[in-house]
Amino acid sequence: MGIGKQSDLFEKKGKELLEREAPLADRMRPRTLEEFVGQEHLLGPGKVLRQAIETDHLPSMILWGPPGSGKTTLAMIVASTTGAQFIAFSAVLSGVKEIKEVIKEANDEWRYRKRRTVLFVDEIHRFNKAQQDAFLPHVEKGTIILIGATTENPSFEVISPLLSRTKVFTLHALTEEEIEVILKRGLTDKERGLGKYPAVIEPEVIKGICRLANGDARIGLNTLEMLVLTTSPNTKGLRHIRMEDLKEVLQRKAFLYDKSGEEHYNLISAFHKSLRGSDPDAALYWLGRMLEAGEDPLYIARRMIRFASEDVGNADPQALQIAVSAMEAFHFIGLPEGDLALAQAALYLATAPKSNSIYTAYQRVQRDVRELENLPVPLHIRNAPTSLMEDLGYGKGYKYPHDYPDHFVEEEYLPENLKGRIYYDPSDQGFEKEIKKRLEGWRGRKRERT
Repeated sequence: MGIGKQSDLFEKKGKELLEREAPLADRMRPRTLEEFVGQEHLLGPGKVLRQAIETDHLPSMILWGPPGSGKTTLAMIVASTTGAQFIAFSAVLSGVKEIKEVIKEANDEWRYRKRRTVLFVDEIHRFNKAQQDAFLPHVEKGTIILIGATTENPSFEVISPLLSRTKVFTLHALTEEEIEVILKRGLTDKERGLGKYPAVIEPEVIKGICRLANGDARIGLNTLEMLVLTTSPNTKGLRHIRMEDLKEVLQRKAFLYDKSGEEHYNLISAFHKSLRGSDPDAALYWLGRMLEAGEDPLYIARRMIRFASEDVGNADPQALQIAVSAMEAFHFIGLPEGDLALAQAALYLATAPKSNSIYTAYQRVQRDVRELENLPVPLHIRNAPTSLMEDLGYGKGYKYPHDYPDHFVEEEYLPENLKGRIYYDPSDQGFEKEIKKRLEGWRGRKRERT
């Protein structure tokens, strides 16, 4: 046998060995659209992405979806069905140098064979602006059909020029029913799955895996594989798998969370809106989700301090003190004991009377400061620490409020172009109701004077 044939044989056997040793999730990866489970809104009969794949008329696209929803699998199905050259690489391992090499190969393929190149970029959100820019002219000319996969919102992570030249397809997390179909297929498939390990699995176990997979087919399949392979067969070679076995394997649920990614913003948004909506139960749940997933507790504390001013304000001035105290308490004792201080603050904020009057007042101030002429400070409310300043009229005519009844004097403190402007409009909530009453009295006296 020649050296070349021997090399091919070893390569083939090595590939087969790798496929046998690969995790179940990789071995069970669908090879055709018919095997693909889920994403019916994109791949159902007559849907645009299915037609594009089947007719080999692919646009450049971004596949945006959570882990385990099928982005890479779709790209591999494209690789097996398209007539174009298919090149795949990861944004984690590649830079501008590798991009240039791929583009040169794509240009040669088009120049000499008139064949386009499908370029699949996994985790495209990890490419910086310069790297993404390198694709632009070639996507525009059609030299390459770009398929980018990302778990992050492309609006934030993909540059606008590239985004405008691609079609974004949103993939959804798989449902528990869809994951159950995938698990049962993996359990019975004798060629690629676990079919050669006869097992009897309680229905509750399958349901439990589906629930804990959290929409990620890979988590579900790999959990199933570990469960089957770590359960000893009986004398008849049959594995009996119960809920106790699942609990043993799943010491801790894998959470979907990336502190720099979109889910980070989704969870803090849910927390903030639950506080604002006066739902202490939901607020406590989202707080727990973030803490269990490894969010920085001091980040959560900072967000609650902001909330105390933005959404509670003077309806309950105590709210700001509670939020600051929670941050200080956590900083002092840390985890795990400090989580209760954060929980206490969250419950206080959720059940406090709400007012955004401070927030809206300051927005009005910012708008006037930016859009109107910034006139000098009126002379009568300037300090006059020197005789020269006093001669120039600094502080002249200033009325000291404590010298007047009720410690109030009808005076104008705004510049000429803003006389009479009202920024702060207290609500009728909580303590602000009292503040509103005071302000109405003071403002009424000023109006009578003018």
